[in-house]
Amino acid sequence: MPITEGAPAHGNPAHLLPASWKRSVGAWLEEDTPSFDYGGFVVGDSPAEARLLAKSSGVLAGVPFFDEVFSQLGCTVEWLVREGDEVGGARDAKQHIATVRGPVRCLLLGERVALNTLARCSGIATKSSSLLAQLRGAGYKNTLAGTRKTTPGFRVVEKYGMIVGGCDPHRQDLSAMTMLKDNHIWACGGSIASAVAAAKAAGGFAVKVEVECQSEAEADVAIEAGADVVMLDNFTPSGVATASKNLKERWGRGKFLIEVSGGLTEANVSEYVCDDVDVISSSSIHQSTQHVDFSLKVIPKGQQ
Repeated sequence: MPITEGAPAHGNPAHLLPASWKRSVGAWLEEDTPSFDYGGFVVGDSPAEARLLAKSSGVLAGVPFFDEVFSQLGCTVEWLVREGDEVGGARDAKQHIATVRGPVRCLLLGERVALNTLARCSGIATKSSSLLAQLRGAGYKNTLAGTRKTTPGFRVVEKYGMIVGGCDPHRQDLSAMTMLKDNHIWACGGSIASAVAAAKAAGGFAVKVEVECQSEAEADVAIEAGADVVMLDNFTPSGVATASKNLKERWGRGKFLIEVSGGLTEANVSEYVCDDVDVISSSSIHQSTQHVDFSLKVIPKGQQ
């Protein structure tokens, strides 16, 4: 069974992917082989099989991307585990989790692109799952989210890994929600109220507005102006507990959400757990992440 308790329960995460994602896979392949495939010339195109091995433990994520790499190269993939499963445990450090079949040169042509994508996506899912479990153990019942600090050109993969790992991916891009940070406020004259009013006018009823706040007083102004979410940015743990309690008591629970962010990692995130915090967001989920180690081994002729 999948170990990611926070992953979507009502459908396949792969069905979230946009129509454009397969073009990205083609671009990755073009980047990796922009000219002649010299190694492919050496091995030829006789039928072959290769085993995908999980060499370190983690949550498997990125199956659609792995499959598409080899699909575009005329190969097939047979999985022995499911996305979201824990693979490569201590008892089976080289667990056979999938078999790839096709022309041998195509197996090798897609090898590194597929492995790199799977390793990165699985690493993010693993970190998401681990951090969520840590917060649940500390009594936190609400949302753990990533951030928009993703790798350009690789955002869909990284956000997908967060989802498989049970973490909220946060806003997808600048169009998904209006987040007014300190630079936005300063750039429009320093007025939080004016900035929120402009954001509401532009986005209408369908686009939420979040305001990054450096103090409880700034949060008060943002809430009064109609912000849907206030971010308590770089607060101390005791500061978060005090400010979030005061804001909910003063303005009422259910009127807005409180997000806490800024320098949160596995080392300190549990200190920020309190009932009045609705969202804890951390870029460590996808920026400081150890990849899950996979390898693809072609089965020698006669042993297939």
